Amino acid sequence: MLNISIRQMHTLLAIQRHGKISAAAKSLGLTSPAVTLQLQQLEQELGCQLFLRSKSGAQPTEIGEIAIQTARRIVNEVTSLGETVQAHKGVAAGTIRLGVVSTGKYFAPRVIAAFTALHPGISMTLVAANRSEIIQKLHDHDIDIALMGRPPTSFGVNATLFGDHPLVFIASPDHPLVGKLDISREELAEQKFIVRERGSGTRSSFEFFMADTIEGMRTVPTEMDSNETIKQAVIAGLGIAFISGHTIEQECQAGRIAILDVVETPIRRQWFAIRHANRSATPALQALDDFLRVRGPSLLPVMSKPYQAMLPVQT
Repeated sequence: MLNISIRQMHTLLAIQRHGKISAAAKSLGLTSPAVTLQLQQLEQELGCQLFLRSKSGAQPTEIGEIAIQTARRIVNEVTSLGETVQAHKGVAAGTIRLGVVSTGKYFAPRVIAAFTALHPGISMTLVAANRSEIIQKLHDHDIDIALMGRPPTSFGVNATLFGDHPLVFIASPDHPLVGKLDISREELAEQKFIVRERGSGTRSSFEFFMADTIEGMRTVPTEMDSNETIKQAVIAGLGIAFISGHTIEQECQAGRIAILDVVETPIRRQWFAIRHANRSATPALQALDDFLRVRGPSLLPVMSKPYQAMLPVQT
């Protein structure tokens, strides 16, 4: 059996995270020689080199990558054990590393505030990034749970549905289509579009919705990589956009953005809380999972009506 310590696992992860022995040592509160010694002992025990070291930094070897993935799982499991023991003792404590796709950052602080109010002994950190980055962090066990749309399929996950996710078309308030009812896809194809980057869930939904008319679009859509930039572009009158209804709450209330009444919209997607299948459900993670099932829908932003109420028809 291999004689490997948890401290060596932490050292391995610190070197991978920081890229240099000196930076890893600083993060661990150790000296560079101490970290180098731990790495040498680990490599000697495994009988192979884990990093290629140069002036530019330390790069994992193929075996090093495997060891890093194993170290992440081991550290997570030990952390889970500690939290489970604390819960068994009646101590409500733990740490949750929460990741959210870019759209989720508009409501994630509400979730954290409401959850930690019920569980003050549980601390949470938040990472917001695009879908591909969040999936990678979940895969690498850099986060414990992710809030996103459709679950990834490249590895096993446990997914909990906690709310609807409406996708809508928006325009500046003075756009000619604002106030028009039952706008067709063909009418949309005549407009200038601003869209998210390829690979995002919103972009995929847009292309699926416009599949029959996308070849006949009047102009090539302008691509932007953030919801904030897209909203500002719409407000400036650069075009219309397809976006999450949960990102435009404040702009709609302020009258800076209008939702278009497009046929068969809003498109209803779902929000999921997703955990890696290899990640044990600690008491803290289980508490968050249960909380989202019950309270999640009420913490999502409320989308405004797509058009003003129509006046009654005079007879």
